[in-house]
Amino acid sequence: MTAVPEDLLRELVPQVLGALVRRYGHFDTAEDAVQEALLAAARQWPATGPPENPRAWLITVAARRLTDLLRADEARRRREWALTVAPAESTDADDSLVLLFLCCHPALSVPAQLSLTLKAVGGLSTAEVARALLVPETTMARRITRAKTAIRDSGATFRLPSRADWDNRLAVVLRVLYLIFNEGYASQRTETAAEAIRLTRLLHRLLPADSEVTGLLALMLLTHARRDARATADGAIIPMDAQDRTRWDAAAIAEGIALITAALPSGPTGPYQLQAAIAAVHDEATAAADTDWPQIEALYGLLLRVDPSPVVRLNHAVAVAMARGPHAGLALLDDVPQISHRWHAARAHLLELAGDRPAAHAAYLTAAAGTASSPEQRYLRERAARLSDE
Repeated sequence: MTAVPEDLLRELVPQVLGALVRRYGHFDTAEDAVQEALLAAARQWPATGPPENPRAWLITVAARRLTDLLRADEARRRREWALTVAPAESTDADDSLVLLFLCCHPALSVPAQLSLTLKAVGGLSTAEVARALLVPETTMARRITRAKTAIRDSGATFRLPSRADWDNRLAVVLRVLYLIFNEGYASQRTETAAEAIRLTRLLHRLLPADSEVTGLLALMLLTHARRDARATADGAIIPMDAQDRTRWDAAAIAEGIALITAALPSGPTGPYQLQAAIAAVHDEATAAADTDWPQIEALYGLLLRVDPSPVVRLNHAVAVAMARGPHAGLALLDDVPQISHRWHAARAHLLELAGDRPAAHAAYLTAAAGTASSPEQRYLRERAARLSDE
């Protein structure tokens, strides 16, 4: 009996959903049909193995189920507005990218756009979306349901928006791609991070002159380049300063550096370009000791002007600590909101650098208790245990 390839299913979900919505409309019903096709795959594939063309198999099964659902609900369907099916304006547009823009429709609030897209395009569960956006799961479930209803009622069609509408949606699209990538990278789901890169490449192909689109693609490549060195064979986290940099993807780093080098002087400097520039400084250092922390501190200072969020303020505090000493970083960290376990993890690291081992030990344990990620819990507890042993 063969195990169901979960990673493959996660990758195919947005493609199958996009194909159904393009052909039939009915976003919410199509999503239900796709879920039932996935259940059918989970029942059949362990015994028979995946079909030769898993995507076509899932589309066929989902389309049949969608037809059954629509027929069974004909009376209700006549009372509700259904998505109008229209041919895509560009045959080069990937269905997943069109679906991404559809989920970022201006009829939705920005939180609803983010939530629906992370679920429909990113393939994340409701719980994972809730964790990524730092809201309770029950709240997220209601938000996604309302977003699907709003899409249905908006009169949206399955096509790329006109060029005049792109500016209204592009910022949210970029934010969603960024969150999808971060969720995949943080959870070590390589396929999710790779899908975010693929979609961003498609967007970059459509908007090659947009410096923030270019910056986001560069940031993803420069970060994803470290994937093979950031964990042991059994999944334990390896911090950047201890990674084997010969295992970093040199081709991805070269491409990312070329992209950000071209983007920075070409237009207004936005947050993705600045984050990509920071990632480039890290990747260009042949050893951790060679990292140009004063330059990274300066870049974070610029980033704070355009994005003074708690996450950026936290990272800035760490950069200041590495450039000027841990006490300087701790002084800044005290003014940063404690939005997640990462605040306690950063504080633990800086306390350790400052030589306050008891306080660092306690902070590592607090951080470990605040994350649902098993690899992170393991890493943080091991750091605490090492301090205790010493």
